[in-house]
Amino acid sequence: RGGPEMATRGTSSMAKTQDFTAMMKDMMGAFPVDTSAVEEAFKNTAALNEKLSAVVLGAAEQSSEISSKWTKDALSKMSGMSQAKTDPADYAKSATDFASASAEVAAENMAAFAEVAKKVQMETVELLMAAGKDMGQEATAAVKKATDDVTTAAKKATAK
Repeated sequence: RGGPEMATRGTSSMAKTQDFTAMMKDMMGAFPVDTSAVEEAFKNTAALNEKLSAVVLGAAEQSSEISSKWTKDALSKMSGMSQAKTDPADYAKSATDFASASAEVAAENMAAFAEVAKKVQMETVELLMAAGKDMGQEATAAVKKATDDVTTAAKKATAK
């Protein structure tokens, strides 16, 4: 009674299924996609990454120079400490002088590292602020262009 033949019996009078694929192609063709905004964003991101990498590499180079100088200073001061002395009190004086000089050099080098870090922070903030400003302007321009394109496409579609 209610078998498969019953389900297909009443379908002959129904309308044919619309071709949604063709309809979607027509609709998507009416709304153009501009990839130049994405390409521009990619280029800008790559440029920002290049600038940020330059900041990081510059800081790494400066830090390496500070560390190298610090090591050379420490080694040169140790040579005075390692020399043979006739009076045992001279060894204590050498150790005290070395400790005092090392503390002074450590303070100078830590200040130098702090300057490098401060410079990196300032340059990074400047780059990100400039990039944010540029991205905001680009986003505004892209939204305006997209709105204009969609409006034009909609007018064309309704004119048909």
